[in-house]
Amino acid sequence: MTHSSSSRRVIVYPGTFDPLTRGHEDIVRRALNLFDEVIVAVADNVPKLPCFSLAERVDLARTVLADLPGVKVMPFNGLLVNFVREVGAHMVLRGLRALSDFEYEFQLAGMNRRLDPAMETVFLTPAEQHMFVSASMVREVARLHGDVSPFVHPVVVGRLADKFAEKSAT
Repeated sequence: MTHSSSSRRVIVYPGTFDPLTRGHEDIVRRALNLFDEVIVAVADNVPKLPCFSLAERVDLARTVLADLPGVKVMPFNGLLVNFVREVGAHMVLRGLRALSDFEYEFQLAGMNRRLDPAMETVFLTPAEQHMFVSASMVREVARLHGDVSPFVHPVVVGRLADKFAEKSAT
């Protein structure tokens, strides 16, 4: 597929974003250097039970990424390939922190390409200081009332503190 100079290069960055971390933010910022628009697609139908509801995760992502022109945050449900087609994109962005991420991401990219041969997957790595940060680790540290401020936006720090204060009160 060729792109004319007037066509916008749009990429979809899917994930649970439970919560959005500094690593996720870094991937979005890097992608904006390569693409005209990054659609952060917040997944609804996740097999794991998220800490934050879909609406909360979308709201947090919109708040954290509000200063980035060219970023759109949207919820999605169902097959990623269908969502990508619906928004008029042909590319999916995935972040790789470590070699252990690669095998799963490689399989996912292969399945997506099998479902839609026009779909391409682009892999980016976060900056070195974010390589070890995962949303699940951030949730665990927050659940144990540790300091997550180096790993997430201040708004997320507050929402995590509120969430785990609620859970410890019950």
